Amino acid sequence: MRNVTDLLAANLHEVFGNRDAATRRAAIDRIYTEDVVFTDPEGATTGRNAIADKAAALLANAPADFEFTEDGRRYAGPHAGALAWAFGPPGTPAVRGIDVITARDGRIAAIMTMFTA
Repeated sequence: MRNVTDLLAANLHEVFGNRDAATRRAAIDRIYTEDVVFTDPEGATTGRNAIADKAAALLANAPADFEFTEDGRRYAGPHAGALAWAFGPPGTPAVRGIDVITARDGRIAAIMTMFTA
């Protein structure tokens, strides 16, 4: 079982920051529940395949030098946590946001992504 801070990092680095489809999919199967709900400004989707599609589309449309970095401390409680992030070329992020997760049985059951205004 992974703790909330580990799940926050895995979501950012092993899934959304991972350009290798095979290792990204292995991480998705390992860290999310089958019925995970992902919510962002575009709406809500359910399931691991939806997470895989979101991450693949994001990375396919981003320039090769764009990367995710943690943009502050990880905040965690027993079953929920938050992590601010930045995405863009090293040192000059194009966008910033925060992920808020809810964990169940050591996996992410819900994730909400918000962007800075």
